[in-house]
Amino acid sequence: MTEQGVRWTADQVLALAPDAASRKAGSKLGAAGPWSEAGSSDEGTVWGLCKGSGSKPYQTVIDIADAAGPAYRCSCPSRKFPCKHALGLLLLWAGGDGSVPPGRAPDWAEQWIKGRRERAQEKRTPGGSHTAGSADPEGARRRAERRAERITAGATELEQRLTDLLRGGLASAEQEGYGLWEETAARMVDAQAPGLAARVRELGAVPASGPGWPVRLLEESALLHLLDQGWLRRERLPEGLAATVRSRVGLPGSPDGPPVRDRWLVLAQYDTSDSRLTTRRIWLYGAESDRTVLLVSYAPPGRAPELALPVGLAFEAEVSAYPGAGQLRAALGEQFTPPAPAAVRPPGVTTPQAAARYGEALRADPWLESFPVTLSRVIPTPVEDSWQLADADAGTALPLTPPAGTRPGLWRLVALSGGAPVTVFGECGHRGFTPLTAWPEGSGEAVPLC
Repeated sequence: MTEQGVRWTADQVLALAPDAASRKAGSKLGAAGPWSEAGSSDEGTVWGLCKGSGSKPYQTVIDIADAAGPAYRCSCPSRKFPCKHALGLLLLWAGGDGSVPPGRAPDWAEQWIKGRRERAQEKRTPGGSHTAGSADPEGARRRAERRAERITAGATELEQRLTDLLRGGLASAEQEGYGLWEETAARMVDAQAPGLAARVRELGAVPASGPGWPVRLLEESALLHLLDQGWLRRERLPEGLAATVRSRVGLPGSPDGPPVRDRWLVLAQYDTSDSRLTTRRIWLYGAESDRTVLLVSYAPPGRAPELALPVGLAFEAEVSAYPGAGQLRAALGEQFTPPAPAAVRPPGVTTPQAAARYGEALRADPWLESFPVTLSRVIPTPVEDSWQLADADAGTALPLTPPAGTRPGLWRLVALSGGAPVTVFGECGHRGFTPLTAWPEGSGEAVPLC
């Protein structure tokens, strides 16, 4: 249930936007002007009609009480999720100025809410159906063996490609160009090893990445070789590390950890996109378990994943961990309460402690790009042509991941700090620290930086 008096902040609403253009367009619709018949209910429903370019207004309805995060429906043709009308309506509701008064939902909104909640209840009800895999375990085992054989053949071929690179000299990579690496990546796709294919594509882009590329190429080649060898010798690895290798190669896994029920604070949410996929990452912190976990969801190119959780809100739910040494990815299970404002904050560490935590995590997963940490009492400080987060109480600092100066979130962080210490959550990696969310000293709402 969402009480009428509980309102989100504008930052929490805009953190749901799939991109900067949606944030800008949604902000313009966060005023009462284009809206009519807007209202909200104690059951957590917000609705309204938004005037558009056509003769009929767009019907927009939002289920705020959904424990998995707000759910949306809008009659506009936008493929973005949420669309600008849903963002505008949420901003209008969050303003709390009476533009979205309490009332009874119209039939078109009530029908959608009722239908989706009935479907959600059916999913939670145990059924007797089985998947094709569970109906034919022997067939599933044979398919897994055939895929493992193909991956082994691909990894063996890739080892030869890396050997040829080193024998010919790193300079040959610049002369050959990206085409040969793309061909190798396609071979890894054929071998059903998408994780290897992605790393090969990254390797092929290194020679065009600017000064110092030979060093980076050698580093990435070594990590790719290590992953190859990990797969080829996976039977000799500890189970946790073997599970990590399977995940890095690209084999799908299922959460196998026991469900952990906690009150989870939404630390950050951001999307990355390429020509094949849009990936959304959501970081959660468990107030009781003191655990940080990562939710990952996907969508086709040009669309945002459906799972969306407002940064700075907390909800009670169960999560189950995926297998693998040092892996933080988890699956969201049953949710018991919708996201609501909370005073929870993760405990912070110093910059040396953050770097040490990343180093410890690398022992379990050598291919880890970054590790989530919360820095306490740090001040954003310019240094030469970049920025760093300096400890307010010590002479240490962490550089921000380049190019820091081009990120809009950096200037929001600088404005929030104003030269005073702040608490910052982000990802600490070998290229520096990427800030994702910040809090002012003392009390204050979370400020998304991405």
